[in-house]
Amino acid sequence: MPRSSRALLAVVLVAACLLLPSAARAQVIPGTCVTGVLPHGALSRVCVPASGWNGDLVVYAHGYVAPGLPLDFYQTSLPDGTSLPALVQSLGYAFATTSYRQNGLAILEGADDIRELVAAFGATHPALARTYVAGLSEGGLVATLLAERSPELFTGAVASCAPIGSFLGQLEYFTDFRVVFDYYFPGLLPASPIQIPNEILVNWQSKYVPAITAALRAHPAKTLELLRVTKASFDPAKPETAAATTLDLLWYNVFANNDAVAKLGGSPFGNKLKWYTGSSNDLLLNLRVQRFTASPIARRAVRAYETNGQTAIPLVTLHTTADDVVPFLHELAYLAKADPVGRGKFLPVPVVRYGHCNFTTNEVLRAFLLAVKQP
Repeated sequence: MPRSSRALLAVVLVAACLLLPSAARAQVIPGTCVTGVLPHGALSRVCVPASGWNGDLVVYAHGYVAPGLPLDFYQTSLPDGTSLPALVQSLGYAFATTSYRQNGLAILEGADDIRELVAAFGATHPALARTYVAGLSEGGLVATLLAERSPELFTGAVASCAPIGSFLGQLEYFTDFRVVFDYYFPGLLPASPIQIPNEILVNWQSKYVPAITAALRAHPAKTLELLRVTKASFDPAKPETAAATTLDLLWYNVFANNDAVAKLGGSPFGNKLKWYTGSSNDLLLNLRVQRFTASPIARRAVRAYETNGQTAIPLVTLHTTADDVVPFLHELAYLAKADPVGRGKFLPVPVVRYGHCNFTTNEVLRAFLLAVKQP
């Protein structure tokens, strides 16, 4: 057995010893996963251990999926390839997830689909004792909103790499990056940061990624200044991460913008009065950067996606300190929202590392264990 596999097995066994009653530790056998359809059209997948089930359920909310892709069960493996359904069942828990009823911006709908999933599971498994909700990225915001708005359904929540501090701030972060990118690399991406032509979506990988990569390589000083002005994270010890961050953030502008504008009733992005800093010539930057006015309709719609920091159940958050897609500052913003009662239930777990949702299996298990063990 490879060393990495032995280490993973050891982690799973340790976690199992901590989370399972002693009588069940040696007899957990994962069961067959069953797929169904929830009342509003979302797909569901439920996996209950064939033996050794501890009576508890872990419900998983996946992250962002580009519009146009088929409904499916996305992001059900950890970065090292570990299967979440298998891992959760190996600990004695049942596992359930949903495709959501739609892709793209699906936070409110995803929360409703998780509620429907919990209800459907409870109807067929009356012995259900405790339910935990876990999610990453967009799904982490789903999990946090459920912890705040439906605490009666859950015993605890885990939110990983999620925009829990300010959803509007997250949307502005994506578009701001594109606006500043267009200043440093004009003409590489046609049209507007708030109106993406279909041609870019169709040819993103074949035409635009190579062109952007070549431009970044040819102008490293501009690239670093772009990241400095936008406060986007990268790993200075790995210069290639500057390009990785740029492509990550441009991808979200290209593939998420039109869908969000359609669902919110307009673009929530506005930078008419914003002063950008960190460049070699801030005056020139602010004179030439594109300016936009936010749609009042979209700004009102975004309010429904915002957290309030009030949770009556334990909420553990896992976040890399150099997350390029969803900045770590969301953790601090959420902490600032929480009242003294909410802060007692909120436990942020920072991971000093670059990358979005870049966690080890051990770190994920530790976060879940903290949610289970919190009073």
